[in-house]
Amino acid sequence: MASDRDQIFSLSGPIYLTTILDWRNASHRRSIAASLVKGVSTLERDRQQNRQGPHALAQPWWESFNFRLIQTLVDGKDRSIFGAIFQYKFPNYMSSHNYQNPPNYVIAFRGTIMKRKSISQDLKLNLRIIVNRQCSSSRFSTGLQAVQNIIQNHGISNIWLAGHSKGSAIALIIGRDMAKIGIHLETYLFNPPFASLPIDKINNDTLKHGIRCAHSLITGGLAFTVNMMSTSTNRPSDNDDTFTKLCGWIPYLFVNPSDLICSGYLGYFEHMEKMIESGADEMARIVTRNSIRSIIATAIGKESEPSQNLPSAYVITNLSPRPYPEKLAHGVSQWWTPDLRCNYKRYQFW
Repeated sequence: MASDRDQIFSLSGPIYLTTILDWRNASHRRSIAASLVKGVSTLERDRQQNRQGPHALAQPWWESFNFRLIQTLVDGKDRSIFGAIFQYKFPNYMSSHNYQNPPNYVIAFRGTIMKRKSISQDLKLNLRIIVNRQCSSSRFSTGLQAVQNIIQNHGISNIWLAGHSKGSAIALIIGRDMAKIGIHLETYLFNPPFASLPIDKINNDTLKHGIRCAHSLITGGLAFTVNMMSTSTNRPSDNDDTFTKLCGWIPYLFVNPSDLICSGYLGYFEHMEKMIESGADEMARIVTRNSIRSIIATAIGKESEPSQNLPSAYVITNLSPRPYPEKLAHGVSQWWTPDLRCNYKRYQFW
């Protein structure tokens, strides 16, 4: 059981919240969202290790906060659990009219589990994320259908999306799709993958800025060329209205600067901000709506969307002074530690 310590809620979870939970507190909401994601991961580990009944470890990760599991989301090929739907149940001593606005439902998606029974499908999805093809994954379609069913049956009031690592990539795409039709779901993305060259690891700030500017110029030039080609051949160009609809949806992105998988978001938003401050608003709009990969795909007649590019977000950066090895920097447990130091910044460019 020693190797399972991180899955045992009483040893590794935010047990301090079971007595002081305040749904109006942003840190508490963050910690609960992360705990539910951890619950999905532990649920899959229970399945793989055949832990049942009193030996199962997953339930405290949601039951400690008055949630109940109403549905698991299962991969059709390896039967692994990659997501779950949780419903909040008000305590008997509290009514829904005088409580603090907890979510009615949370749809949560786990990260990668490097175990034999799930590794193959997990890595396939990771590769799809790198090449921006996660929308073709059956896990995305299953997750999207689950969210649509919840909305259809229970309305859109107070529904959260949450995910860690590749799970946050699924939640991000679902959140984007909902935003396109005017449904803005509160979304918590822990260590969301940002597929790019590791520019942030360059120590020279001038060189980093130069590389980003060059990349923006190339992206802008390609986008202009493809748009002109689309116009001349009467092919529809990229729908700017679709991206504009995303501006009102502001997901929460939780980023550790030491994590190569997600740290690119820090440079992305900082660069967009600098471009706008310098008066290059139109270029920033073009770069944010496009990526070199999506432009090339559009040019050859394949629909592609730069899903990691966002016009708006709350970016929460882990500023805790202790050093983070790579594994811990990418772990979801960092986001419920009581002494966590964070920087909150809202980006909303348009």
